[in-house]
Amino acid sequence: MTSSLLQEARAAAKLDNLAKAEHLYKEVLSNSAGTNEKAIAEQETALYELGTLYRDHKKIKELEQLIQTSRTVMSGLAKSKVAKIIRALIDLFSTVPDTIDTQIAVTKDCISWAVSERRNFLRQSLETRLVSLYIERGAYFDALNLINTLLKELKRLDDKMVLVEVQLFESRVYHALRNIPKSRAALTSARTSANAIYCPTLMQAGLDMQSGILHAEDKDYKTAFSYFVEALEGYSSQEDSRAISVLKYMLLCKIMLNLTDDVHSLLTGKMAQKYAGRDIEAMKAVAAAHSNRSLKEFEEALETYKTELSSDPIIRSHFSALYDTLLEQNLVRVIEPFSCVEISHVAEVVGLDTRQVEGKLSQMILDKVFYGVLDQGNGWLIVFDEPRQDATYDAALDTIRHMTTVVDLLYEKASKLN
Repeated sequence: MTSSLLQEARAAAKLDNLAKAEHLYKEVLSNSAGTNEKAIAEQETALYELGTLYRDHKKIKELEQLIQTSRTVMSGLAKSKVAKIIRALIDLFSTVPDTIDTQIAVTKDCISWAVSERRNFLRQSLETRLVSLYIERGAYFDALNLINTLLKELKRLDDKMVLVEVQLFESRVYHALRNIPKSRAALTSARTSANAIYCPTLMQAGLDMQSGILHAEDKDYKTAFSYFVEALEGYSSQEDSRAISVLKYMLLCKIMLNLTDDVHSLLTGKMAQKYAGRDIEAMKAVAAAHSNRSLKEFEEALETYKTELSSDPIIRSHFSALYDTLLEQNLVRVIEPFSCVEISHVAEVVGLDTRQVEGKLSQMILDKVFYGVLDQGNGWLIVFDEPRQDATYDAALDTIRHMTTVVDLLYEKASKLN
């Protein structure tokens, strides 16, 4: 009876008859399964398929209610199976845009139920999920408070698998709060815990990805790139969507290292072709702008691919440094042919405000990027040739140093004679 209802519900769902499919799935769930394993399995399937149906039709309220009412259906199931089903139903929200607040509310409600039912494993699993939701929302202090509570409990229980996941979240939170030393310490703890267990591919990829991000913060882009390669292999093997982000970070490392040829070789490789799209095109445009030392092309790329480049905080933070580098390179390229040039002309070529260009040029002179002086009265930049060090001065200083030694020795001998 249940099997035929399930098949009818699937047929109605394929025909996009939401009302009929919903009614049939609910009928399957309303039947008492008892201890019949087949009936229990069919009810699990009905729960997930009805949840998927609500997700596809963006019925958020109905999906929220389904999670709440499913507890009654699952009351007789094993605790591990209940945890798996509830997490699967909550995960259905992830593909629906603008549902973070709803996910947090539903997860908190499920945590309260798990506490009342004394299901500690489920509660820990849901609290870990809640941490990831807090991070996605940007509620880092809420995430940190929950992480500290979880870490104390997990260390006492010695649950290494969940401990690694929570420590990795801790590293990400501290990184988002720009506390790099604590982020690095949390990642080291996560790697130490991971060494004691079999680490799943996705978790290992997450550790490698975070290692690459932290090395990139230290401007060690070469080491960061090697970690990103490992992370890409892990995510790609599991068909995880985060592989695209890691590939973008790999291209970012090559751009920051000024290795444009390597960028092109990566873009023509099988991996880049697999993930071809606007994200990869955006990084290609940035690489071309960097290669041409063109600030204008860089700004055009940022404007054209605003969503792909600005939505990622990792790329956005490094591009601010890249903007300064490109501005310096662009100014150097403009003033290279001149020994004296009007600042207004440089500003016009670069496409920036004269005052902004003047400030940047003065900073570059102080940093000895080039040698020159600003004639603010006439609005000129006078560029000098790079000064050559005269070896005569060094030789004269050495002679004086040796003469001082000789005089000191003669003074000592004269003192002894007296």
